[in-house]
Amino acid sequence: MTSPTFSDGAPSWVDLGTPDLDGATAFYRGLFGWDLIPGGPEVGGYGMLTLDGRYVGGVMTVSEDESPSAWSVSFQSPDVAATAAAVEQAGGRAAFEPMNVLDFGSMGGFTDPAGAYFGVWQPKEHPGFGVVQEPGSFLWAELYTPDVPAAAAFYGSVLGWRTDELEVEGTDYTYTTVHPAGAGPEASFGGLVRMGDVPSEAARGPHWLPYFDVADVDATVAEAKRLGGTETLAAMEVPGVGKMANVADPYGAVFAVMRPEPRQ
Repeated sequence: MTSPTFSDGAPSWVDLGTPDLDGATAFYRGLFGWDLIPGGPEVGGYGMLTLDGRYVGGVMTVSEDESPSAWSVSFQSPDVAATAAAVEQAGGRAAFEPMNVLDFGSMGGFTDPAGAYFGVWQPKEHPGFGVVQEPGSFLWAELYTPDVPAAAAFYGSVLGWRTDELEVEGTDYTYTTVHPAGAGPEASFGGLVRMGDVPSEAARGPHWLPYFDVADVDATVAEAKRLGGTETLAAMEVPGVGKMANVADPYGAVFAVMRPEPRQ
């Protein structure tokens, strides 16, 4: 999983695009205790989400005509321009050209060859997450893709990832985890899943799904429903991993919540 110290190739940020900024921030405030620092015109109204004063992600208004409401995941790069060239060479494409964001850093948005969107962040004054792996903060990232080996090859060439195969205890299922180059499996921060294995996620097409740490999955799902959200994948316990469930906010943006077991 992610370390609080940043490394190239690892997740460094998550963004929420929503048609109702006030409604969405009220939902996540009630669910995770997040506060909003509104953004000014110089950043297009892009706001920062915080937990006890520490950054957990960003949010901006997108019209339903522009894009469906969704979460996206960004990964750290030492050179966004070089990453853009690597994406094109590996068969992906740029959703928008790399750009500077004031003195905070540089960003790029891309889609992999299967069509899953991901962001890349080259930090300057803003490194990314202020907290991870605590209740209410980012925990894990998961890619739903039609071809796991092809996805592993693409991200390996673009972001330098390495993969490991994790046999899920008590099943015959093998889960592909990813970690930065130069690190071992203990630095894993995400996984690759064949879309057909999870029909509810397959219906959304190839995409990245962020996980947020919670102390109690059942209580979090119940609160999400009370606040107007829906459960899109019923809570399940995975031996040796933890308990998890998928949830959609009132505007359709899907994310996962998880109570992880202590790592061995």
